[in-house]
Amino acid sequence: MDFDAADFVQVVVLTFAALFPVVNPVGDAPIFLGLTRQYPLSAQRVLANKIAVYGFAILAVSLLFGSEILAFFGVALAMVQIAGGFVLVSTGWNLLNKPEDDSSQKPAPATLQDALQHAFYPLTLPITVGPGCISIAIALGAHLKARAGPGFAHGHPRDLLAALIGMALVCLLVAVCYGNADRLVRTLGKAGTDIIVRLSAFILMAIGVQIGWNGLSSAITQLLAQHAVR
Repeated sequence: MDFDAADFVQVVVLTFAALFPVVNPVGDAPIFLGLTRQYPLSAQRVLANKIAVYGFAILAVSLLFGSEILAFFGVALAMVQIAGGFVLVSTGWNLLNKPEDDSSQKPAPATLQDALQHAFYPLTLPITVGPGCISIAIALGAHLKARAGPGFAHGHPRDLLAALIGMALVCLLVAVCYGNADRLVRTLGKAGTDIIVRLSAFILMAIGVQIGWNGLSSAITQLLAQHAVR
């Protein structure tokens, strides 16, 4: 099959456009900032890079093997959405009710090692790359596999490479936005940043409810369909 540059770029753009609004690196930067205020700027930037790498790994595995992994464990995608929605709601609720920083109290010392313990959970999963992103990556992988035909078990290598590039671009923006989240403090001030963090936390809760509801609706629909067949 000849290389089609236009088709390659189309898959890259499709992947980027599908994931960017859900990953939302710009909107999630205040949440990242609110959860990492106790760490120095150098640790925050290391965390940002780690989150980008972890996020890309999750998306890539979901794209290539997501359907097979869920089938192996007998887990429906709807269950992933329900569980992930609960985690997002819990994280957003805790952040929404987090007390404001008290300047009269000396913050506890925080090291890079402490920061890295939270790089994967909850900063990468589910805040940055949550069940919505995983669902999109799995669906995209299934689409590319069906488009490639029976000759390619996991999709055409060209299409998979294009999808991975689109995912890498989204994760690169995560590293840039999270790594420069401290500039929000200087630009907006303490009060403005706190407002954005609280608002973003509320939106995170709403997204969690929506994802959980989508999973619950899908599960109920499948259950009713099975019952109707019987």
